Amino acid sequence: MLAHNSIDPPMKASFLVRNGKPEKAFEIRETEKPVPEAGQALIKVEGFGLNFADVMARLGLYREAPALPSILGYDVVGRVESIGAGFEDVKVGDRVMALTRFGGYAEYAVTDAYAIAKIPEEMEPGVAVALSTQYCTAYFMAEEMGPVQSGDRVLIHNAAGGVGTALVQLARYREAIIFGTAGSNQKLEYLKKSGVHYPINYREVDFSSEIRKIIGSGGIDVIFDPIGGASVKKGIKLLGAGGRLISFGASSMANASNIFGKLKVALGFGFYHPVGLLIKSKGIIGVNMLRLADQRPEKIQRVMRQVVQMNQKGILDPNVGGTFRIDQLAEAHQFLESRKSMGKIVVTWN
Repeated sequence: MLAHNSIDPPMKASFLVRNGKPEKAFEIRETEKPVPEAGQALIKVEGFGLNFADVMARLGLYREAPALPSILGYDVVGRVESIGAGFEDVKVGDRVMALTRFGGYAEYAVTDAYAIAKIPEEMEPGVAVALSTQYCTAYFMAEEMGPVQSGDRVLIHNAAGGVGTALVQLARYREAIIFGTAGSNQKLEYLKKSGVHYPINYREVDFSSEIRKIIGSGGIDVIFDPIGGASVKKGIKLLGAGGRLISFGASSMANASNIFGKLKVALGFGFYHPVGLLIKSKGIIGVNMLRLADQRPEKIQRVMRQVVQMNQKGILDPNVGGTFRIDQLAEAHQFLESRKSMGKIVVTWN
């Protein structure tokens, strides 16, 4: 629980007040500024990032989201305003990027010691929030859960998005053969420039059939899938011996307009028995970074520091796909939901 100080002047925050369209879903309200408890820091927020989980929460499809009215937001960039007892990793005044368990859509946000990392003064806000969420997620999957190795055939879905861009850079760093899906020719050009060897427009062709034409009877080594549903079932069939599919989302659920659509997506994942996976030597891995933060916070801290170091070495270079002001939050949500964005979307308070 967060402490509050009624003596301090109130802060502004964008509250999710109803589910549905973004132009009706958010209201800027004044609320009490949180006070960090032991092991926490209070950050004066320059900007916060958008994630597809925000869209799912806005639509009422994200079970982890708090009850309405609530403040969304998983990643922020700003300066340390104050620290609680026992917090030694940063000091007041440090510029930082941080992960938040909601609460990021506000002028001030609190974070735990494991979820914060110092950043250079010159780092752009969009780069910082991309590193803290998308790049940490990608690093954990590609470096620790995969892991991707030299010569691997790697399939990255939504490869022009924030996590997708990070995965492409990590796979390229590991000298993998990269297949990437996207939904427009403009995004395919982006993928080509990013180093994807085989960009595939999933709106024009069936990605699994297209990949099978390219690789023949061989198999994919690692698949990164944030889509869910039938995409997972097709992916399992594409895996070769020793292959693994890493599922880290179900964005296809956003297109389900009713309970029957949601059921169709859920059933589309397919049903798998360990014996069948054992016989074919295939694996399915689920990644939920919130759950990881709850149970293994030291992993989050290690990953955050690693991605900052790799950025400073030029290995990881986030693409900022859009910068919006707080009064343009609805437009930012619309842009992300439209799937036209490429890279990270950031919303600033100034």
